[in-house]
Amino acid sequence: MTGWILAVGALYLGALVYAAMHARASNQSDHDFLTAGSNLGSLVGCLTVAATLFSTFTLMGMPDLFRSHGVGAWFFLGVSDCALAFSALWFGVNIRRRINVRKFRGFSGWLSEQYDSRHAAYVYLLGIFVFLVPYVAIQIKGISLFLDSILPGVMPSWAWSVAIVSVILLYSETGGLKAIVFADSIQGLVLFGATLIIAAGCIAHFGGIGAMFDSIESSSPALLSLPGPAGLFTFQFLVASFLAIVMIPVTQPQMSIRLVIMRDTPSLARMAVLLGLFSFMLIVATLPIGFYGAALYPDDTTANFVARVLVHDQSPVIAAVVIVGLIAAAISTADSQLFALGSELRAGASSDRFQSLSVVRGAVVVFAVAALVVSLVSNTHIVLLARTSFAGTSLLAPMILAAVFFPARLHRLIPLVAAAGLLAFLASISGLLEDTVLNMRVDLVVFVAVALATATVLLCNGRNAHR
Repeated sequence: MTGWILAVGALYLGALVYAAMHARASNQSDHDFLTAGSNLGSLVGCLTVAATLFSTFTLMGMPDLFRSHGVGAWFFLGVSDCALAFSALWFGVNIRRRINVRKFRGFSGWLSEQYDSRHAAYVYLLGIFVFLVPYVAIQIKGISLFLDSILPGVMPSWAWSVAIVSVILLYSETGGLKAIVFADSIQGLVLFGATLIIAAGCIAHFGGIGAMFDSIESSSPALLSLPGPAGLFTFQFLVASFLAIVMIPVTQPQMSIRLVIMRDTPSLARMAVLLGLFSFMLIVATLPIGFYGAALYPDDTTANFVARVLVHDQSPVIAAVVIVGLIAAAISTADSQLFALGSELRAGASSDRFQSLSVVRGAVVVFAVAALVVSLVSNTHIVLLARTSFAGTSLLAPMILAAVFFPARLHRLIPLVAAAGLLAFLASISGLLEDTVLNMRVDLVVFVAVALATATVLLCNGRNAHR
């Protein structure tokens, strides 16, 4: 298998080098470097959005979620991600009506202009930094544990993490967003193909889909019902998760910017339809992989289960493609996040001396180091860490949507409401507040409170303006 890994890896690295150099040569301005020329077609747009959304946890976290918690993972992931495709279209169409794409620098700067206050930019930057850096760390942590498991003794997991971050920095700072989009397209196709092939093999092991469910029902019937054997998928968890995931196109800049830079609105609409199909098929394919693990490796750790099902039980060629594909997924998602963080920091800066690309490059390095540190100290619950990231950034949604739909009613109190929500959520996940309030999840309570408070401010400000 080593030979196949080297061969597939060489092809992937060659593609990265070509993408970076080609993008560097074609970038004619800072705007091109930051927005990939604002000319994404529907297919490339779908692949780059999907690659940003579905990363290492597609083949590492999602099957393990099905293995440990059962079919409720479909309601958590499948229904929510398909709804996300609709929210991407809805938000994309409306935000493109409100901005000039050629003059657009980032959401932090745009929010500052809409609210006529630097506080809006500061709150937005706080939210994406606090919750996206851990999301980047998830990619680094997941793939480093995987590589350490399948290649024991080559390097410790922390060394793999350092190596991955180094590649991310070298690549993302050379070609800009255009190179990242090209790499996303490759990663999306590889990950999609590998997932379908492995899922087909897992179904064949049982002798068919019906036989697979019969086997799970006889051995672990709790996996086929809600809230699952560990009681994770409660009604409140599913509702809170749905809201957090559906708000991703609104609140996470690595996805929002891709909606802005689509070629035109028809391309955006086609992209959203393709994204929905992509999400549906990909998440359905991870279910049999998870049930395969529940039948054969129910007591293994996540790392051992993933290594067995993705590598040891596959042919050398498929295993090599999976290994390189997972590395590509980690790099692709992480560099998109880091690049978005750097771009938003530049957009939110008030002084002209902070508008050069060197600010973006420097910020990317700082954020990458921060993500590396978080990856070295984080635990292995990959999907649940991702959900926490989604839930945290979703608290920015009322502030952003207010600026999109009610520009005449905006008040500087709205960013402060969002900031209070972020601080309350941080306090809850830090253990400073209880996990529940009146038998309701804190994240759900905080989101509803921020949304209602924002709506109240909009309503009162609208009445005052009318008078």
